[in-house]
Amino acid sequence: QLQLVESGGGLVQPGGSLRLSCTTSGFTLDDYAIGWFRQAPGKEREGVSCVSSRGGRTKYADSVKGRFTISRDNAKNTVYLQMNSLTPEDTADYYCAAYSGLLSALCRLSGYDHWGQGTQVTVSS
Repeated sequence: QLQLVESGGGLVQPGGSLRLSCTTSGFTLDDYAIGWFRQAPGKEREGVSCVSSRGGRTKYADSVKGRFTISRDNAKNTVYLQMNSLTPEDTADYYCAAYSGLLSALCRLSGYDHWGQGTQVTVSS
């Protein structure tokens, strides 16, 4: 059974940085793309970033380009989201996800069916 667990969230001041981790188990991470999503109170869930199964392809939402960096260490079964220059607009619950199927290795920002429980990020002074 695919399991994903996020960590690394917290309270940070505007302009600060956080690194989120997504630790996986129950499946071979090498075979799966991983996506990061976020949902702010009262807003729809937004696809933030994704990385293909071997790390060769990444995508970012326009709202985070140049500030967030996704990476993965398959040997450690972990995917990271480095978030820099944070603003209050980045405040949200952040989730990592994977999806099953023949194309599960491909990076995309929709259509995920396995989710972690989320980690909260609050950007405030």
